[in-house]
Formats: sequence, C-alpha cells, structure tokens
Amino acid sequence: MLDKAREEQVITLCQELIRQRSYSGEEAGVVEVLSGYMKKMGFDDVTVDRYGNIIGCIRGRRPGKKILFDGHIDTVPVTEEKEWTYPPFAAEIHDKKICGRGTSDMKGAVAAMTCAAACFAKDKDKDFAGEIYVAGVVHEECFEGVAAREISKFVQPDYVVIGEASQLNLKIGQRGRAEIVIETFGKPCHSANPEKGINAVYKMAKVIEAIRTLKPTHHPVLGDGILELTDIKSAPYPGASVVPEYCRATYDRRLLVGETKESVLAPINELLEKLMAEDSELKVKASYAVGREKCHTGNEIEGERFFPGWLYEKEDDFVQAVYRKLQEKGFTPEITQYNFCTNGSHYAGEAGIKTFGLGPSRENLAHTVNEYIEIEQLTKVEECYYAVMEALLV
Repeated sequence: MLDKAREEQVITLCQELIRQRSYSGEEAGVVEVLSGYMKKMGFDDVTVDRYGNIIGCIRGRRPGKKILFDGHIDTVPVTEEKEWTYPPFAAEIHDKKICGRGTSDMKGAVAAMTCAAACFAKDKDKDFAGEIYVAGVVHEECFEGVAAREISKFVQPDYVVIGEASQLNLKIGQRGRAEIVIETFGKPCHSANPEKGINAVYKMAKVIEAIRTLKPTHHPVLGDGILELTDIKSAPYPGASVVPEYCRATYDRRLLVGETKESVLAPINELLEKLMAEDSELKVKASYAVGREKCHTGNEIEGERFFPGWLYEKEDDFVQAVYRKLQEKGFTPEITQYNFCTNGSHYAGEAGIKTFGLGPSRENLAHTVNEYIEIEQLTKVEECYYAVMEALLV
C-alpha cells in the first residue's frame, strides 16, 4: 500500500500530465512536466531525443539488467468537447476518478511508472542491480513502435513493460497491424463517353470482391489475421463529368506472430497477378502505407505502416518471475493478450526484447468521450510497477 504522500504524488502528476493537451506532434508540454518531475525525484539522467521522446534513467549501485517502462504521451484528439461531462483537459476528480483525455490512454500509467521508479530507488537507496528507464513516447497513436525504435537503440533494454491499459493483468502478446494500400489505374475521359476511358473505380470494385475470397491466416492464441477494407478514394475528386483514372483502397490487416512484410503481401499479389492476366485493362498494385508526421522537436517522423505481432509463453521465466511477485504482493493478475496494437510491436515483434504489458484501467476506455481512470487503479498500478522492479532487478 502506498502511503498518503505517495498517493497524492502520483495523482498530482497524472493531473498535471492531463492538463497538457498533447495530440500527436504536440507533446512538448508533457515532456516539460515529466522532465521537471524526473529531475526533482532524483532521476540520474533525463534525455529528449530527436523525435521528442523523453527518457529518464535511474542507475543502481550494482551492474545488472536494464528494464524499460514504456508509456506513450500523445493522445487522440477531442473532437466534440461539448459532449464531455467534465472538461477533457481539466483533470477534475469526480467519484474517485480522474476525468480527461489520456487518463487511461495512457498518462495515468506514465505517472505511475515515473513515481514507482523514484520510490523504488529511494527505498533501496539505489542499492539494486541494474538500471531503470521510464520513457514517455511520442507519436504512438500514429505509428506503434516507430518512435520506440529510437528508445530501444538508446537504452538497449533487457526487459520492456508496456503500460497500456490491462486492469492490472499481465499481457504477453498481441496481434500486430498493417495498412495495405491497393491502387488501380484507369484512363480518364468525359463521363458522357465512358467507353473511351477505363474507370478505375469499376476495376477496384472487382479487386475488392476478389480480395474478400482470400482465406485469413490463423493463430491458435491470437486468432485470425483479419484483412478488412477501411477506406476508398478516387481521383480526380470531385469528379464531375470525369471518369476516374485512379482509385485507392486501404485495408487494415491484423498481423500474427511470424508474419513478414513479404509473407503478408504474397497472397494478395498472387491474386492481383491472376486478375490482371484475366483482364488486360486492369492495372493494380499492392503496397504498405507510409506515414509522415511532424514532431514537436521540428523533426519529421516517418514509417511504413507495418507493426508486427508478438507472443511469449506463460511459462517463460521473466513472465513467471513477475507473476509470482505480483501474487506475493496480493494481486491476482490473469495472463492474457492485448486486443489492440502497442509499442510492443517494435520491442518484441521487431527487436525480440522480452516484453509484457501491465497497466491500469480498462482497454475500452481508450479514445472515448468522458475517458477517465479510477484512482484506485492508478495507485495500485504504481505498486505493481514497484513489484516488477523487485522481481527483475535482482
């Protein structure tokens, strides 16, 4: 149990983070608040990298493993503020809940990680083996894992704790995701004489129907590698009296363990080649979407939208070490998987670093109107993070 002073500390930090609006690319205010708290709390180093990620470090007196606590500090936007019962950036407390955008996704976890690291180091007088890192990660809502690549390159952690909402349960995997772009190329003409052109949208319609016949891949734990149409656009737009010469469809593909960029596109490309062989007028290609965004540092972040899935075993030593320590502290976590994509796509999926998720609050509160975090969840997850350090920094 946290004493009253430590409870107030994590609540106050969470509120201060919420009061800093931090849409992707606008996280500078949160970085400033975190930097001030980390320095005041006795972190040995506080670093801000080229993307604007903030990384605080506390070193033990003895050599040992490096553990990285990962929490993103960007949020999705508030689109209809008038629909919120309480102001989304005021961090007001009502019914033992802190209310506001980013409370559950995921500034509450970031506050708890920061406070837990400082309290652990203080209680141990830094007499522990290893190093503790707390990262406030930017642009996660746009690119799961892209900004995290800079962090893992800098820290080179042995373990990563993803703080996404889990109701204090342990998450040892997730499906990844990819954004696949299908493009058809036609021939423009006046719509009064459509026979003189090639309508790229009609061609796309045939491609879409064919793609629906593809059988999804399957994993016994993570489920299906879903491929779902999410967006379609044509050009020119608006297309008054013009047969469209171009059409672009975007698919959301949920990725399973072991799937690669090549293996995911292979059945789609095979199908497209077959369709083009049957229709000499069809020109179509598949690729991955590429995103580019401006960081609060002024630099640009860019990434292909392919974020791998990952999964560890319940019996893995590091999972069991944390599980047993949490039970010892009176917690009763389930060991399951996330239903959504996280920065674990990089740490575990790309880099092969031992990773698990452990966070406060419910998954279904993310991105919602009237988002909140229960204060009990906030304080308890700080205790959980403290226990993780006890379990792994030995």
